[in-house]
Amino acid sequence: MIRHASETAPARVTPRPALLLGGLGVLLVVICLLSVALGALSVPLDQVAGALLGRPHSAHVENIVWSVRGPRTALGLITGAAVGLSGALMQALTRNPLADPGLLGVSSGASFAIVASIALLGVQSMYGYIWFGFAGALAASVLVYMLGRLGRSGLNPVKLALAGVAVTSLLSSVTSAIVLTDPDALNRYRFWSAGSLATQNGDVVAQILPFLAVGAVLALASAPALNSLALGEDVAASLGRRLGLVRFRSVIAIMLLTGGAVAVIGPVVFLGLVVPHIARILAQAAGIGPDQRWLLPLSALLAPCLLLAADIVGRVVARPIEIQAGVLIAFIGGPFFIAMVRRRRLAEM
Repeated sequence: MIRHASETAPARVTPRPALLLGGLGVLLVVICLLSVALGALSVPLDQVAGALLGRPHSAHVENIVWSVRGPRTALGLITGAAVGLSGALMQALTRNPLADPGLLGVSSGASFAIVASIALLGVQSMYGYIWFGFAGALAASVLVYMLGRLGRSGLNPVKLALAGVAVTSLLSSVTSAIVLTDPDALNRYRFWSAGSLATQNGDVVAQILPFLAVGAVLALASAPALNSLALGEDVAASLGRRLGLVRFRSVIAIMLLTGGAVAVIGPVVFLGLVVPHIARILAQAAGIGPDQRWLLPLSALLAPCLLLAADIVGRVVARPIEIQAGVLIAFIGGPFFIAMVRRRRLAEM
């Protein structure tokens, strides 16, 4: 029997996905070094490297690297990865390319819960903010999902986005009303309402890291099931996927990632929307396709690159004052969201 060459030749594994992840990893390292080096007072890269290797040029440089910009960079690294993972997970779970923790009310729910805990319960600890951020993110996620299911047509991406906008507007209005009547809540809220890395220290990184790590593990473990879900719920169920467990695990991951990140740096709107789309473009160029086993790690690497780059630009362009990273990302994400909505409307016409 004669066999075709394609049947006898072993399957070749393309190195492009690994090269893509490696390239993004190198880019992230470079951006982290620039984040430590650049600011109101720039530090040469050789002095940054010396301080990181235990051979500081001076006590002043050592203080800048290890006490000021190092923790800030680490915070941007872990929270950016959390928001990017959360956005990619939400888009895969809802099969909605417009899904984003900031647009679907998750970030606003976390913000509202944190502000309410400060004003009504007098919570002052970071752990308190984290737990209330988790609760608010979960409650807002459930509310948006339930509103999106109302009506005869059931759940669809446009209704889900509209429900998210409505819940976000409502929670933002109530949050504003609280902070205008409570000085303590206002003092806390004004620092992270625009999304900033400038107000925390190294202790916060250690406090938030375990929660974000658990959320990241749950998100990455959901990737194979999300690939099945992309084929449709009936197909996923026929492949043996337990849809209830998949949704529960994904919602817990979103709650941990978004609630934890918002509790520390505030709501960074559009970061979770833009990054998964960039990841899909890069994945298509690398021949990966819509495989969540690659898209989720790509989003986790791309998001801190974008967040830290925005933070660097905000520190440099307006010296000695700073522009919050969330403001700069909104300049990118706003037009991107409008373009996505217009593209979907044209596709449906």
